[in-house]
Amino acid sequence: MPAEYDAVVVGSGPNGLAAAITLAQAGCSVLVCEANTTIGGGARSAELTLPGFVHDVCSAVHPLAAGSPFLSALPLQRFGLQWIEPEIPLAHPLDNNSAVCLHKDIDVTASPLHNDSAAYRRLMKPLAENWKDLSVEFLQPMLHWPRHPAVLARFGILALSPATLLAKLLFRQEPARALFAGIAAHSFLPLDAPVSSAFGLVLALAGHAVGWPIPRGGSQQISNALAAYLGALGGSIEVNRRVENLRDLPKSRAILLDVSVWEFLRIAGPELPARYRRKLQSFRHAPGIFKIDYALSDPIPWKAEACGRAGTIHLGGNLDEIAATERQVAHGRIPERPFVLVAQQSLFDDTRAPRGQHTLWAYCHVPFNSDVDMSMQIEAQIERFAPGFRDCILARHKTCAADLAKSNSNLTGGDISGGAVNLTQLIARPIFSPTPYRTALRGVYLCSASTPPGGGVHGMCGYHAARAALNEVFGLR
Repeated sequence: MPAEYDAVVVGSGPNGLAAAITLAQAGCSVLVCEANTTIGGGARSAELTLPGFVHDVCSAVHPLAAGSPFLSALPLQRFGLQWIEPEIPLAHPLDNNSAVCLHKDIDVTASPLHNDSAAYRRLMKPLAENWKDLSVEFLQPMLHWPRHPAVLARFGILALSPATLLAKLLFRQEPARALFAGIAAHSFLPLDAPVSSAFGLVLALAGHAVGWPIPRGGSQQISNALAAYLGALGGSIEVNRRVENLRDLPKSRAILLDVSVWEFLRIAGPELPARYRRKLQSFRHAPGIFKIDYALSDPIPWKAEACGRAGTIHLGGNLDEIAATERQVAHGRIPERPFVLVAQQSLFDDTRAPRGQHTLWAYCHVPFNSDVDMSMQIEAQIERFAPGFRDCILARHKTCAADLAKSNSNLTGGDISGGAVNLTQLIARPIFSPTPYRTALRGVYLCSASTPPGGGVHGMCGYHAARAALNEVFGLR
């Protein structure tokens, strides 16, 4: 039987759409199959609380999308994507009613750090000046021949360090240490684990290079723009098409799967060679999240004025407190004072809520597959830095880690990272190979966050997987 399509992509998250676009740009006929009624995977938006309040279902703030070598090269503005840069990308309030802030300008960030100002500049300026070269290096498999070895070596020595060690070696005072700890905690690793510093460095550098922007109208607009561009290239998308088995798909020369390792095992497990299947079964999950979306009557009454001008807020206190919390989560315990990530998009985007009212996006880290309701702990952390917050709440929408897969089957147990990002699984993601996207099945590729470079809305997993398919299946370089 002749192939109906050159390639079929399963999953319409940013990586699946990036893979489909890369293939379509090369002249391939492409179909994307999406299980849900709406496209987007982790980049979706919906009215989760009250009519007129637009909430991001998963991802909300997008430094890696704006800094992605692939996404930034696409004409997505032509298809409706508009980036908004908050005045302050990130604020981290402290218990003395002040806040330490990440600004796009390194000098503006460093100046309030006083005795640590010079150290912050020495750390960030050489790396930020080489952001374009660095982003190409770390947004691909670890096993590759570097194009910029000197730049990568300077970054790598720092990135391999535990975040607690690097912060205490570089900085003498709490504000700088706390700022770095909060950014490094995006790793979902204990902060005394190797490579936890990599996340602090990458996201801070992205903030200085491109900011921490939000898409006007919600994260759904990223997916809508990608889908519209794919359509202009001749690709097509089918929603409500859940794949239970690879045989359910139309005949094609290549299959690319924007699904987690565990979804791949469910879909293709019986067909996989036993040795390869065992490797995938040994792949470890990251911790989960507990997420709340709020409809608010007023802006949050932060004690620190700077927080009212920031798109993202990190709530966790000082370095030692954040490190203790993340250590608890890694050992399967529920933290009393969780590290909370907050995004207040409606302060900068008037499409997110009715006039004068606001949305709030918040989550904390919890053990994998936890069913514990963390709303009391999250609200206590917000009240700690913004007394009177609870008086602003009109409605809540809660999602515990155990239930997160109901909205996206790739988020089993609340793992939004596609698997733990420890040193082993950064190198072998999900297997030890210079082409980890290639599976043991001929013509079948993984292109999800379970492959390099991992989680985040950047499309690079899809791009690299599609490039591998173009080379190996279609003979195109």
